[in-house]
Amino acid sequence: MMFSQRYQQLPTVDKDAGEQESLQRKDPRKRRFLLFIIAIITIMGAFFLPCARMIRSRGLWPTCSGPQRNSSTLAKLPSHYTLPSGDKIPSVALGVWQASKGEVGNAVKTALAAGYKHIDGAWIYRNEEEVGQAIKESSVPREELWLTSKLWNTFHAPEDIETALDQSLSMLGTNYLDLYLIHWPVAFKKEGNAILDEDLTADPYPTWQKLEELVDKGKIRNIGISNFNIRRIQNLTANKLKYQPAVNQVELNFWNPQPELLKWSKENGLLLEAYSPLGSDKQVGNSLSVPEVKAIACKLGITPAQVIISWSVQRGTIVLPKSVTPSRIVENLEVFEIPQEDFELLEKAAASHPPQRVVNPSAGWKLPFDVFDGQ
Repeated sequence: MMFSQRYQQLPTVDKDAGEQESLQRKDPRKRRFLLFIIAIITIMGAFFLPCARMIRSRGLWPTCSGPQRNSSTLAKLPSHYTLPSGDKIPSVALGVWQASKGEVGNAVKTALAAGYKHIDGAWIYRNEEEVGQAIKESSVPREELWLTSKLWNTFHAPEDIETALDQSLSMLGTNYLDLYLIHWPVAFKKEGNAILDEDLTADPYPTWQKLEELVDKGKIRNIGISNFNIRRIQNLTANKLKYQPAVNQVELNFWNPQPELLKWSKENGLLLEAYSPLGSDKQVGNSLSVPEVKAIACKLGITPAQVIISWSVQRGTIVLPKSVTPSRIVENLEVFEIPQEDFELLEKAAASHPPQRVVNPSAGWKLPFDVFDGQ
């Protein structure tokens, strides 16, 4: 091969290897520095590669391909829904179910600092006192908050309801609730452990009438139900109610989308609240890994969790994601309008598998029936 005269061909064999070795011996610091850099890179790779795999496996760093949008260009979904009373309930809440003592207070403080205005709790969660203390320590005025609690099964007898309510009010540090729900369409007797009160279970109207009285007394602004199927809702509303149920809080997510209940509720003016919107504990990882969810997350430039929560709000439901991890609490509040074709894609995917209900205490309570039968 010929080279231009301005370039000098370099030798392919060292003419003086001894001289090279001499130079290396004279400056060992360069070699040590180079080895140090290589070692650091190796250690960092060994540490960060598993972390990256873990993040990607949780759907927080999906592998994206194709055109992507910036979340700042997406339209926001409704921040509130209007109830029959005229009150406006925030569309996303912090759920505190299963948030343990010592954790729930910090979760509530994080949520309020991030902009949440809606806290969903219950007497049976056994953390209302810590929730109330966290609210007290925050700078958010009570009138800007929406507080929900629930009447436990043991207190369905009309003479027990106000006492149970007062206990929740005291622990939460407030003199009224924005929303109080019948937690389950199942009443227990006061004596014994989860002994079924057949009369109040079959006919919840006396319980409802007492709740209506407490609305008139100003201790509750809105009343509703939880875990009621269509048959049980109709059983209650067949009575002459002074106040219709404001909401029905149910397990509602990708694995248990309940399209029939959602359709019926919209047709009858009953707002649904979705607990476990990302799936129950063992389903969350699967929810975030659904191919359609990950694809939409990549396309819109948002996280898989935000896709699912946004889809839930766009379905017309209030969403109650629960977490005690600060970054996830903040992330879950940001909801965006999903393009119609992507929304329909998720609806189709959610309906393509048999429904998987996780929360069903019928067997644990040794009931002679399934709570959700006849829906």
